[in-house]
Amino acid sequence: MKAMVLAAGLGTRLRPLTDVRPKALVEVAGRTLLEITLSRLRSFGVTEVIVNAHHFAGMILNYLKANNNFGMRIEISREDVLLDTGGGLKKAAWFFLEGPEKDEPFILHNVDVISSIDLRRMSQFHREHAALATLAVQKRKTSRDLIFDAQLQLCDHRSGGNQKGDGPGARQQALSFCGIHVISPRLFSLMPEEGVFSIITTYLNLAGKGEKILAFRADEYRWRDVGKLESLSQAAQELKLSAGS
Repeated sequence: MKAMVLAAGLGTRLRPLTDVRPKALVEVAGRTLLEITLSRLRSFGVTEVIVNAHHFAGMILNYLKANNNFGMRIEISREDVLLDTGGGLKKAAWFFLEGPEKDEPFILHNVDVISSIDLRRMSQFHREHAALATLAVQKRKTSRDLIFDAQLQLCDHRSGGNQKGDGPGARQQALSFCGIHVISPRLFSLMPEEGVFSIITTYLNLAGKGEKILAFRADEYRWRDVGKLESLSQAAQELKLSAGS
């Protein structure tokens, strides 16, 4: 199975740490965010990964080389201009459309997310429901929600508590996206957007045309966004606890 790690962001919420290194190389409990993500992907059978890079891209390349790519095939997709999640994924499309796995679903994973989400179970859900994309979600407080219907199909989104869309609210549920996707490569042929764009924009457009963009409920799993300084110590404590259990 293949995967992409989104690691090109400037990591402004992690300054001053990211003044001298990319977000992917910030450490939690003695391990970099990139190593933690790659190790989890490898534990679920991922053997080939592409990592997008922009901020201190050369440091990421040297780090991977020094660690023998952690025993995986790893490619780097360098972005001279930050392309956001959708643009970054589209630039890396070649990686998923080559070889014998060109029709197989792949994982898209934010580098600043640490979780215990069962990626194998999530991938199975994706296949069983013949989804175009499956998004890991939880019911928790956030400033930005995605709206799903009773069948867990993406409907719309809201920001700051203001819902957009015309669907009957009682039959919809607002859920928080966890930054982990399982995607079918067919998505690339359905992406008209170019340049800098969010993958969520693509999902909303395609869901409106009847494509299956589904929610995978991950409420039972640990999840933490480690994209800001105050979350690093919490994540470190959780990692130590999980390692000792």
